[in-house]
Amino acid sequence: MAVDIGLTHIALASTDIAASIEFYARYAAMDVVHQRIDQESGKAVVWLSDRTRPFVLVLIEHETPDPVLKPFAHLGVGCSSKKKVDDLCTLARAEGILKMGPEDAGYPVGYWALLSDPDGHSLELSFGQEVGLTTKKDERGE
Repeated sequence: MAVDIGLTHIALASTDIAASIEFYARYAAMDVVHQRIDQESGKAVVWLSDRTRPFVLVLIEHETPDPVLKPFAHLGVGCSSKKKVDDLCTLARAEGILKMGPEDAGYPVGYWALLSDPDGHSLELSFGQEVGLTTKKDERGE
Protein backbone atom coordinates (compact mmCIF):
# COMPACT_ATOMS: atom_id res chain seq x y z
CA MET A 1 0.00 0.00 0.00
CA ALA A 2 1.33 3.43 -0.95
CA VAL A 3 1.27 6.11 1.73
CA ASP A 4 1.39 9.88 1.51
CA ILE A 5 4.38 11.53 3.13
CA GLY A 6 4.95 15.26 3.57
CA LEU A 7 2.63 18.18 2.95
CA THR A 8 -0.35 16.82 1.00
CA HIS A 9 -3.14 19.40 1.23
CA ILE A 10 -4.67 22.52 2.66
CA ALA A 11 -8.36 22.59 3.53
CA LEU A 12 -10.58 25.66 3.22
CA ALA A 13 -14.22 26.27 4.01
CA SER A 14 -16.36 27.09 0.98
CA THR A 15 -19.87 28.50 1.02
CA ASP A 16 -20.36 27.77 -2.70
CA ILE A 17 -18.38 24.74 -3.88
CA ALA A 18 -19.33 25.21 -7.55
CA ALA A 19 -18.18 28.86 -7.56
CA SER A 20 -14.92 27.88 -5.86
CA ILE A 21 -14.29 25.06 -8.35
CA GLU A 22 -14.81 27.52 -11.21
CA PHE A 23 -12.50 30.12 -9.60
CA TYR A 24 -9.62 27.67 -9.00
CA ALA A 25 -10.02 26.18 -12.48
CA ARG A 26 -9.78 29.64 -14.07
CA TYR A 27 -7.03 31.17 -11.93
CA ALA A 28 -4.98 28.18 -10.73
CA ALA A 29 -5.52 25.58 -13.49
CA MET A 30 -6.94 23.15 -10.92
CA ASP A 31 -9.64 20.57 -11.46
CA VAL A 32 -11.59 18.11 -9.35
CA VAL A 33 -9.73 14.88 -8.55
CA HIS A 34 -12.11 13.69 -5.81
CA GLN A 35 -15.55 14.64 -4.56
CA ARG A 36 -18.00 13.21 -2.07
CA ILE A 37 -20.66 14.00 0.48
CA ASP A 38 -19.23 13.47 3.95
CA GLN A 39 -21.33 10.75 5.59
CA GLU A 40 -21.13 12.26 9.06
CA SER A 41 -21.78 15.95 8.28
CA GLY A 42 -23.70 15.66 5.00
CA LYS A 43 -21.45 18.39 3.56
CA ALA A 44 -19.79 18.36 0.13
CA VAL A 45 -16.03 17.78 0.06
CA VAL A 46 -13.95 18.39 -3.06
CA TRP A 47 -10.26 17.91 -3.75
CA LEU A 48 -8.70 20.11 -6.46
CA SER A 49 -5.29 19.66 -8.05
CA ASP A 50 -3.20 21.18 -10.81
CA ARG A 51 -1.64 17.69 -11.14
CA THR A 52 1.93 19.03 -11.03
CA ARG A 53 2.69 17.45 -7.65
CA PRO A 54 0.92 15.26 -5.06
CA PHE A 55 -0.89 18.16 -3.37
CA VAL A 56 -4.58 19.06 -3.27
CA LEU A 57 -6.73 21.96 -2.18
CA VAL A 58 -9.59 20.53 -0.14
CA LEU A 59 -12.82 22.54 -0.21
CA ILE A 60 -15.33 21.69 2.49
CA GLU A 61 -18.87 23.03 2.27
CA HIS A 62 -19.57 25.28 5.24
CA GLU A 63 -22.03 28.04 6.11
CA THR A 64 -19.25 30.57 6.75
CA PRO A 65 -15.65 30.68 5.47
CA ASP A 66 -14.33 31.61 8.92
CA PRO A 67 -11.43 31.90 9.42
CA VAL A 68 -10.65 33.38 6.04
CA LEU A 69 -7.21 32.89 4.50
CA LYS A 70 -6.38 36.46 3.53
CA PRO A 71 -3.45 38.80 3.14
CA PHE A 72 -0.93 38.11 3.81
CA ALA A 73 -1.91 34.49 4.43
CA HIS A 74 -2.53 33.03 0.97
CA LEU A 75 -2.22 30.15 -1.44
CA GLY A 76 0.49 30.67 -4.05
CA VAL A 77 0.43 29.58 -7.69
CA GLY A 78 3.41 29.94 -10.02
CA CYS A 79 2.56 31.10 -13.54
CA SER A 80 4.53 30.45 -16.74
CA SER A 81 5.21 34.14 -17.50
CA LYS A 82 4.62 37.74 -16.45
CA LYS A 83 2.15 37.94 -19.34
CA LYS A 84 0.14 35.07 -17.83
CA VAL A 85 0.03 36.91 -14.49
CA ASP A 86 -1.00 40.11 -16.31
CA ASP A 87 -3.71 38.32 -18.33
CA LEU A 88 -5.20 36.72 -15.21
CA CYS A 89 -5.02 40.07 -13.38
CA THR A 90 -6.90 41.74 -16.23
CA LEU A 91 -9.64 39.11 -15.88
CA ALA A 92 -9.62 39.40 -12.07
CA ARG A 93 -9.83 43.21 -12.25
CA ALA A 94 -12.85 42.93 -14.55
CA GLU A 95 -14.47 40.50 -12.10
CA GLY A 96 -13.70 42.82 -9.16
CA ILE A 97 -11.51 40.28 -7.34
CA LEU A 98 -8.01 41.73 -7.84
CA LYS A 99 -6.79 42.73 -4.37
CA MET A 100 -3.18 43.80 -4.96
CA GLY A 101 -0.71 44.05 -7.80
CA PRO A 102 0.63 42.98 -10.08
CA GLU A 103 3.91 44.12 -8.62
CA ASP A 104 7.53 43.23 -9.34
CA ALA A 105 9.24 42.72 -5.99
CA GLY A 106 12.50 41.39 -7.45
CA TYR A 107 14.30 38.23 -6.41
CA PRO A 108 13.25 36.01 -4.60
CA VAL A 109 9.62 37.20 -4.47
CA GLY A 110 9.23 37.87 -8.19
CA TYR A 111 6.25 39.31 -10.03
CA TRP A 112 3.05 38.77 -8.08
CA ALA A 113 -0.58 39.71 -7.47
CA LEU A 114 -3.28 38.76 -4.96
CA LEU A 115 -6.83 37.75 -5.87
CA SER A 116 -9.83 36.98 -3.72
CA ASP A 117 -11.67 33.67 -4.19
CA PRO A 118 -15.49 33.50 -3.82
CA ASP A 119 -15.16 33.19 -0.01
CA GLY A 120 -12.51 35.90 0.43
CA HIS A 121 -9.52 33.54 0.65
CA SER A 122 -6.41 34.97 -1.01
CA LEU A 123 -4.70 33.44 -4.02
CA GLU A 124 -1.31 34.74 -5.09
CA LEU A 125 -0.33 34.50 -8.74
CA SER A 126 3.40 34.82 -9.32
CA PHE A 127 6.21 34.49 -11.82
CA GLY A 128 9.88 34.08 -10.91
CA GLN A 129 9.76 32.89 -7.31
CA GLU A 130 11.83 29.76 -8.00
CA VAL A 131 10.33 27.69 -5.17
CA GLY A 132 10.70 24.50 -7.23
CA LEU A 133 14.30 25.28 -8.16
CA THR A 134 15.18 26.08 -4.55
CA THR A 135 13.77 22.79 -3.26
CA LYS A 136 15.52 20.83 -6.05
CA LYS A 137 18.79 22.51 -5.10
CA ASP A 138 18.34 21.37 -1.48
CA GLU A 139 17.69 17.78 -2.67
CA ARG A 140 21.03 17.83 -4.52
CA GLY A 141 22.81 18.94 -1.35
CA GLU A 142 23.85 22.32 -2.74
